[in-house]
Amino acid sequence: MLNTLMSAATATSETTGGLETGTWALIIGGGVFLLFMLMLLVTVSFSNVGLRHTAEEEVSDSHRQHTNKHGHH
Repeated sequence: MLNTLMSAATATSETTGGLETGTWALIIGGGVFLLFMLMLLVTVSFSNVGLRHTAEEEVSDSHRQHTNKHGHH
């Protein structure tokens, strides 16, 4: 089954004059790799922003529309 599929794909790429199968694999794999590296960069950037300051207690503001009532039953 796999051999039939590969031979059909190879014959199609040879007759259409397109790029070789290995070239398409490198293009798609490289694109996925670059996407993951971009997501890693964004994740590391946001974690650096989060670690820049120490955590402080939030000041109680009576004018907030939706105050945090968690744990105050």
